[in-house]
Amino acid sequence: MIAKIVVRYADGKVVKGTTEDLAANKMLFHLTETETANRYEVNVEQLKAIFFVKSFQGNHEYQERLDVERVGLGKKIKVRFKDGETLVGYTQGFSPARATFIVFPCDPNSNNERAFVVTAATEKVEFV
Repeated sequence: MIAKIVVRYADGKVVKGTTEDLAANKMLFHLTETETANRYEVNVEQLKAIFFVKSFQGNHEYQERLDVERVGLGKKIKVRFKDGETLVGYTQGFSPARATFIVFPCDPNSNNERAFVVTAATEKVEFV
């Protein structure tokens, strides 16, 4: 299945594209850039996070709600990245020993369907 993703590198670079082979247990995947159609291999260790999105445009004026309770997505979590960005959502499997973990947004109307977070890019992770 082809997924729309926004790849955020640890150095701040952002790339929009698609992938069909990203898996939680693999540190490499292929990205096809939306703008150039270039396809290349990406090493997850170089990333901050991968955001699975509904659309590449999104709605920059939309304010995500963090107070929505969502059942079945795990425990509520707050992630602070080393670059200062904060992500609040739900996870079913965070462990500091694991290289990555998935966060589902609090707001079901978010443009993000889920975020694939690289643990090494985080400064603080806490259950809330």
